[in-house]
Amino acid sequence: MDPIEPKLMKIDNEDFRALFTPQLLKLRDLFAKRNYELRIAGGAVRDLLMNIRPADVDFASTATPTQMKEMFEQENIRMLHKRGEEHGTITCRIDEKENFEITTLRIDVVCDGRRAKVEYTTDWQLDANRRDLTINSLFLDLHGNVVDYFGGIGDIETRRVAFVGDARQRIQEDYLRILRYFRFFGRISNSPDHEADTIQAIIDNKDGMSGISAERIWTELKKIVIGRMADDVVKAMIEQCELQKYLGLPEECNITRFRQIFKRFPKSVEPMTMVASLCEGVKQIAQFHKITKLSNDERFLGEFILREREAALENMNNDDWWIDRMVDLEVRPGHENLPDRLRLRLVQLARSVLADDERIEMLQKFTPPQFPITGRDLMEAGVRKGPGVKNVLIYLYELWKTSRFTSTKEELLERARDSDIPDLSKKPKSPMH
Repeated sequence: MDPIEPKLMKIDNEDFRALFTPQLLKLRDLFAKRNYELRIAGGAVRDLLMNIRPADVDFASTATPTQMKEMFEQENIRMLHKRGEEHGTITCRIDEKENFEITTLRIDVVCDGRRAKVEYTTDWQLDANRRDLTINSLFLDLHGNVVDYFGGIGDIETRRVAFVGDARQRIQEDYLRILRYFRFFGRISNSPDHEADTIQAIIDNKDGMSGISAERIWTELKKIVIGRMADDVVKAMIEQCELQKYLGLPEECNITRFRQIFKRFPKSVEPMTMVASLCEGVKQIAQFHKITKLSNDERFLGEFILREREAALENMNNDDWWIDRMVDLEVRPGHENLPDRLRLRLVQLARSVLADDERIEMLQKFTPPQFPITGRDLMEAGVRKGPGVKNVLIYLYELWKTSRFTSTKEELLERARDSDIPDLSKKPKSPMH
C-alpha cells in the first residue's frame, strides 16, 4: 500500500505519566539500547485520548520474538506464557513486579475469517492497517506522541466508530469483528445511529459468523448486553442486521422488554438476565447455550428467570411468594450451598420483572429462617436410614413452610411418623437452578 504520512498528536497528562513505573522505564531503555522501537498500541492509546486510565497496556515493537527472547535472556529477565510466541507476542516480568506484553509488528498474509497467518514487519503503517477499527489502530511512543495513520484521533474526537479501510475486507479477515464493532460502538458513540455502509457490510457478511467459536462469541456478547447503550446496540444487531441466529437467540426477540430492563437497571443486571429478557421459554436458553457454551452458573440463572418470570409478575406485591422463593433456594433440603449466588438469582429475577426498589432491597437484606430439622434428627427419632430420610425431611420442610416457619422442632418431629407421607422424591423439586 502507498505510504501515509501519519498525524501526530502530543499528550502529556497524568494518566500517561502514571504508566511510567521503574519497570517500564527499564523496559524502554532495554529496547532503546538495541535500537528496537517500542510503542503503546491499540486500546490503551484510545483510552488515554478519552481521558481514561487504561486497565491494560499492550506494546508493539519492531523487534522480532527471537530478538526479544535473546534480549531478555541476556538481561536475565523472566519470560511468561511461552505459547504467545507463535502469534508474535512475548510476555516478560521485570523485577518480579510488573508484566509487559510486547507483540512484533505484523501483517496478516492469509485470513480465513477466524485466524490469520502472519508475517513480521518493521512498518508501523502496515501493522495499523491490519487492525479492526480506526480508534484501535493508534500507537503512542514513550515520548507522548500519538501516531495515527487512519484517522483514529478524529474519530475519537467525534465519537465515530469505523473500520480501518474497507469494512468488508476487515470483517472477512475475522468475522468476530462484527461483534467487536458493536461493542465499541456502545462504548464510544454518542448517537444510536450507525453509518449505512457499515451496517450493510455487516449484513452482507454475517453468514461468516457461523464459523466463530462459542467462547469468542459469548466473550463479546456478554459485554455488549450490559455495556453502555446496550438497549440501542442490541436493537440494531437484531432489528437492522438480524444477527440472532448466529448468536443462538430466538428469531423473535423481545427487544421492548430488553430495553425496559436496561433503562431501569443499566449497571446492576447480569449478562444472562439481559439474554433471558429477549427469550420467552427455557428451551431458548438451551439453544443459546449450544452456540455460546455458558458456564453452569450462567445457564442456571437464565433458566431460573424464564421458569419463574410469569409467576414473579403475578406475585409482584406478594411478600410471601418472594420469601418462599428465597427459602426454597437457600434453606430447602438439598439446596445448593451457595447462598450469595442463589440470592443473586432471585435479585436478578426481580430486576427482570422491573420490581420496585423496595422489593429488591427486601430481597437483598432478608435473613432466611433456619429449618430446625436435620437428617440426623430424623434417624434419632427412629426414621429408618436410607432414601426415606430425605423424603420425610422434605415432607416436614413443606409443613414448616406452610406454617410460615413457625412450627418447632418438636412439633415437626411428631409428624415424622405420619402414615400418609407422600413420596415427594418423585415430585419436581422447587426451582433451585
